[in-house]
Amino acid sequence: MHKEPQPEERRERPLGARIRFWVGRFGVIGFLFFLVKGLLWLLIPSLIAIGLL
Repeated sequence: MHKEPQPEERRERPLGARIRFWVGRFGVIGFLFFLVKGLLWLLIPSLIAIGLL
């Protein structure tokens, strides 16, 4: 009997492929923006806490 084509099963991609997908989607500029933003979210409160700001 001929088997009907099933909807494509969800396959887990390796970590490298997922990272390339997201970097390609947002681009290098977007990645750098969120990297700097995240680091500032950590840096500014810590500078305030130790009294440098």
